[in-house]
Amino acid sequence: MTQNSRRQKVMVAVVLSLFVLVMQVGLMAQNLGTAPQVNVAVQGQQGTQPEGTFLNLINWIGNVIAPVGAGGAALMAIGSFAMGRGFGKWVFTAIGLLMVSGVTRLLEFWIAQGTGGVT
Repeated sequence: MTQNSRRQKVMVAVVLSLFVLVMQVGLMAQNLGTAPQVNVAVQGQQGTQPEGTFLNLINWIGNVIAPVGAGGAALMAIGSFAMGRGFGKWVFTAIGLLMVSGVTRLLEFWIAQGTGGVT
């Protein structure tokens, strides 16, 4: 029993060490050195505008997260159908994620159109 407990502790330590190492490499890759990056957020935006940050978030959700999730849900629906189980929840999840993608793309369009100010 103590052998398994010891093995689990060693595995947790190894996994945590690898996680810290990977995170450190990722964070070092984001380093710009001594030159700060200012006033650059999104094409046509400035770093001082909240629309730039919001547009980046909308782009990430609408262009990456939701479509990839919809693809995964579609694969799960196909797998569930092939195994003879209920697949409706996966189909509705995929449709919902594609709808989220469409709405975020609409928000992205509205933000891009509204940054010119009122004339």
